[in-house]
Amino acid sequence: MSNKSILKSSSLDFLKTYLNNASPTGFEAEGQKLWMEYIKPYVDTFITDTYGTAVGVINPDEPYRVVIEGHSDEISWYVNYITDNGLIYVIRNGGSDHQIAPSKRVNIHTKKGIVVGVFGWPAIHTRNRDKEENPKISNLFIDIGCETKEQVEKMGVHVGCVITYPDEFIIMNENKFVCRAIDNRMGGFMIAEVARLLHENKKKLPFGLYITNSVQEEVGLRGAEMITKTIKPNAAIITDVCHDTSTPMIDVKIEGEIKMGKGPVITYAPAVQNNLRELILNTAMENEIPFQRMASSRVTGTDTDAFAYSNGGVASALISLPLRYMHTTVEMVHREDVENVIKLIYESLLNMKNNETFSYFK
Repeated sequence: MSNKSILKSSSLDFLKTYLNNASPTGFEAEGQKLWMEYIKPYVDTFITDTYGTAVGVINPDEPYRVVIEGHSDEISWYVNYITDNGLIYVIRNGGSDHQIAPSKRVNIHTKKGIVVGVFGWPAIHTRNRDKEENPKISNLFIDIGCETKEQVEKMGVHVGCVITYPDEFIIMNENKFVCRAIDNRMGGFMIAEVARLLHENKKKLPFGLYITNSVQEEVGLRGAEMITKTIKPNAAIITDVCHDTSTPMIDVKIEGEIKMGKGPVITYAPAVQNNLRELILNTAMENEIPFQRMASSRVTGTDTDAFAYSNGGVASALISLPLRYMHTTVEMVHREDVENVIKLIYESLLNMKNNETFSYFK
């Protein structure tokens, strides 16, 4: 594959639409519909499951099955309690960051449509008379402009409504993609682009390919845990985000040295099958795709763990995208890294043999 950009303007149009659409954990269906519509021309059929994971399948009749996977859900909040004077208290849905919430605008999703609100916060003038209090779940509240609980409920807001941030996709300095929910809708985008490239380049794989956009990763890898039992894959390549550690207040001795713009990140971890990882590393070197290395003790914290330890053991590997400001509304990645993750997955698939066991005991 050449070094020229592989992202078409139509690809970026889809990415913008896909990122701007809310897809909170447990409520991913509308985003999944957008994703399935985009990859429909590039796959033979689809699998979906009860909780909303979507899988585009190429060569569904082949017995040897390879998964490429990202997750579709984003962190969010739930309405947890409504006060008599119309303020709303929340709990997390996934790993939402309480420190970034004050003064953020929010969308509350109701059966009547979106209700706009704000995370209120006391003015600085009123906070400096004694020990200043930090944001925490117990003191975060949303104001939707109502004066009573009855007004709130009349607008369709009730306990259990899910809440997202409205922050939308922008491109900064020509090559930095910025948005909420890049973790990990960018993964879904990248595997969709792999499907597009296989189709446009008329590549015929000798095995079945299961392009998997899992739900509910942010609450414990649950969508992957479910769908791997349905697919029963022989191998899986997972893509997710990891931390760019070059920004302030991050200790590289603990988090490792990773920088966006320096290429995809290939992980070493117990859940990563060594022979599959080496195939990916060799593919990167053969194709002059820049890459970085990362070590994860015990677990990767990604859907890799769910696939690896399923079905008696599935050869699994993780290719990560360096990201700044994870679980904020200004998550940032480098366009070249996005393209190189796509290239690396694509070329790795072309290097995979049918019926490969990846056994250590050949």
